Amino acid sequence: MAGELNEGAPAIRCRNLTKVFGSGSAVRGALALAADGVERAEIQQRTGATVAVRDVSFSVAPGELFVVMGLSGSGKSTLVRLINRLIEPSGGSIQVDGRELGGLRDAELRELRNRRMSMVFQHFALLPHRTVLQNAGYGLQIRRDGDWRERAQWALDQVGLGDRGDAFPGQLSGGMKQRVGLARALAADTDVLLMDEPFSALDPLIRRDMQALLLRLQQELRKTIVFITHDLNEAMRLGDRILLLKDGRLVQLGTGPEILAAPADDYVADFVSDVDRSRVLTAEDVLRAPRVVARLQDRPSEVLARLGAAEATGAYVLGDEQQILGVVGDDWLAHAAAVGRDVIDGDGLSSEYATTRPDTPLIDILGRLGRHTVPLAVVDEGHRLLGVVPRAAVLASLAAVPTRS
Repeated sequence: MAGELNEGAPAIRCRNLTKVFGSGSAVRGALALAADGVERAEIQQRTGATVAVRDVSFSVAPGELFVVMGLSGSGKSTLVRLINRLIEPSGGSIQVDGRELGGLRDAELRELRNRRMSMVFQHFALLPHRTVLQNAGYGLQIRRDGDWRERAQWALDQVGLGDRGDAFPGQLSGGMKQRVGLARALAADTDVLLMDEPFSALDPLIRRDMQALLLRLQQELRKTIVFITHDLNEAMRLGDRILLLKDGRLVQLGTGPEILAAPADDYVADFVSDVDRSRVLTAEDVLRAPRVVARLQDRPSEVLARLGAAEATGAYVLGDEQQILGVVGDDWLAHAAAVGRDVIDGDGLSSEYATTRPDTPLIDILGRLGRHTVPLAVVDEGHRLLGVVPRAAVLASLAAVPTRS
C-alpha cells in the first residue's frame, strides 16, 4: 500500500496522537466533540479550546528522512514537539524504539532528549556569548562528556565550518548560524533528529545549499529525521515519505511521486498543482522497458526486423547479466544483413549512448534526452540495464495535472 512503512521495527511510532490546547473542562469537551467528528472551527467556537493535532498515526523507519508538512496552523510544529514531549499530548501514544514515552519520569525523559533525540530549531537558538565550537558542543557539555571539543570539531567539519570554531554567532551569516545548529545536533550523536522548519528563515539560495548539505549528511550518517516544513518543493526534495496535515488531521502519507500521482483529495491536488515536478520525479519514476534489446550472436536481420516493427533506429546490446556492452544501429544491421553476416559481434557496437542512476532527478537529465539513437539508459552499480527514459515519457510526466485518487 502506498505510504506504508516497509522496513523493520520503527524508530518512532505515533498512534492516535491528539493535542488540544485549553483549560481542563474545555479540553474534555473538545475531545468529546472531536470523537463525534465535529470540525475544528466549530469545536473552538463551542468550547474555546483549539484542536491542534487530531488522531494522527504514523511510523518512522530507522534512517528515514520523514517530512511533516502543511500550511500555517496545520499542527506540524505541535506534532514534532509532541514526539519528544516538549508538549504533553491530550491523547494517543508515542513510542521511540518500542519504548512508550508517556510512562517516562522526568529524569528519564531528560536522558532521552540528551542521548536519543536532538532538535534543530528554525531560529538557530545559539548562545551569543559562546563561541561556535562551544555552541556546537553545548549538548555534550551538559552531558559532561569529557571529549566534547573533539566531537564538536568533527561536527563543524561536517557542515563546512571547521575553521570558524573561535568565532561568535554575531559574526556569522544566517546560513552559517543554521549550520552551527545542525552541527550541534550532529555532535550530540543522537540517532533521531527533530527539525522544526530549520531552513525557512534563510534566503532561497542558502536554503537550497542547506538542503543539499542535509541530503549529503543523511546519505553518509543515516539518521532518523523528522523534518517540519511548509514548503512543498522542500518536502518533495528531502522526504523519503511525506505526511500532509490540514487542520491537525493527517490528509495523506506517501512518497513524493505517490502523492503527485494520486492526491488523496481535492485539497492535496490543489496543493501539489504548482510543485516543480522536475525536481521531485526521478529517472526511476519514468522508467520504461526498452522496446528492443539485442545480444551478441543475434542475427542482424532479425534484430533489424524488430527495430522496424518498433519504429526504432538502435538497440542496446546486453551481456549475460544485463550489462550494457554497447549499441547497435539500424545502418550497421542493414549492412551486416546485406553482406550476409550471421551474428552481431563487437565490431558492430557503438558507445554512443548515455546512462544515469535511478535516483537522478528529471531536471538533471533533461539536457541529455534525445541526443542518441537509443533512449537514456538507467543502470545500477554494475552497469546493468534497468530500463530506459524515453523523452516522451518525461514530457508526459512533467505535463501531468494532479487529480485526486
